[in-house]
Amino acid sequence: MFSLVSSELTLVRFLETRQAPNSQRSSNFNELFADGDKSKSLILSEKTTMITRRIAIRDSLVAGGAALLGWTIPEFSANAEENLSIHGAGSTFSAPLYQKWIEAYQQDHRQVSINYDAVGSGEGVTRFVHGSVDFGATDVLPSELMLAAVKRGAIPVPVTAGMIALAYNLPGITDVLKLPRDVYADIFTGRIRVWNDPRIVAANKGLHLPASDIAVVIRQDSSGTASAFTRHLVAIGSSWQANGAGDGFAIDWATAAMLAKGNEGVAQKIKISEGSIGFVEYGFAKRLGLSMATLENDAGKFVAPGQAAGMAALLASGSGSTANPPGDASYPIVTLSYLLLFRKNTDSRKAAVLKDWVKWGLATGQTFAPGLGYLPLPPETAALAERSLDSVS
Repeated sequence: MFSLVSSELTLVRFLETRQAPNSQRSSNFNELFADGDKSKSLILSEKTTMITRRIAIRDSLVAGGAALLGWTIPEFSANAEENLSIHGAGSTFSAPLYQKWIEAYQQDHRQVSINYDAVGSGEGVTRFVHGSVDFGATDVLPSELMLAAVKRGAIPVPVTAGMIALAYNLPGITDVLKLPRDVYADIFTGRIRVWNDPRIVAANKGLHLPASDIAVVIRQDSSGTASAFTRHLVAIGSSWQANGAGDGFAIDWATAAMLAKGNEGVAQKIKISEGSIGFVEYGFAKRLGLSMATLENDAGKFVAPGQAAGMAALLASGSGSTANPPGDASYPIVTLSYLLLFRKNTDSRKAAVLKDWVKWGLATGQTFAPGLGYLPLPPETAALAERSLDSVS
């Protein structure tokens, strides 16, 4: 926009100097100063005409330039002097990225105030369905039945992706901890209860594992991270599925465990609890300096969480499920994260701002993802997500 505005001002000045021949402009100038009162009136009239002409030329250039560049001018720009407050709630998994988007977006949109409550995906979906927020956020899509219950219609928009790490606290263990698929599934079903279990030892030759109990840390709140993790356990055909535990925002865990709210709460609980292990969004674990297990993937390879492994999993999944990504280099537990928007909004200005913010997030906002531990969407996925915004009004 800065180059367009600069070009607009230059062209306005050029056009003004070309409105009449030199002789006519000179004649008009002499006429203006022929007598005092008449000249004042003519000067005022001429100034008013020039201002009107500038505004008309400016508006034409902005609209025309935007059309040439394929831009749309949000409806709210005409009422920029009016403050607008938007409220959303949901995922703790993606909350740091959303907060970064809000902070960056509001720097250029001072009249807009976007507030986001990181209360967990389950609670975010509930508030969205009840219409008590302007948008929701979740790491796993709600059922079609639940979305169909939204009176104003619901549009789920994938906006980012991330990895779920199995973070642990084992003082003195500095080497890589490898966990086969059946082993980490059995840790969370309660079948494996001590760190020196023969199956863990067999996968970690030379690692001196303690003969202490495994303290499992799980989510206390209704969680999209828990839903994505248990969906993975079901997809790999593990003992979790055999026990009929299923997947969802709220899980009836078969093992005794420590409870914590949100990804931040789980990460903090692991950090202060020796002998603990829990599932947590990769960025939270990384920021707290937690150790993270190297996990066996669908190809039988042990892969640590990281940008390259996460992107490999996302790309290998294509348009299919991310619950059990194929490929030698794929990290095994990844998930997309979604914003939930109303198809029909009661406030057209809010609808326009939300669409503009989400479009910004799908473009510029993706550049913030790697620095916070998230995975930028593949271009094809981002393009499909942006097209879905056409249904929001």
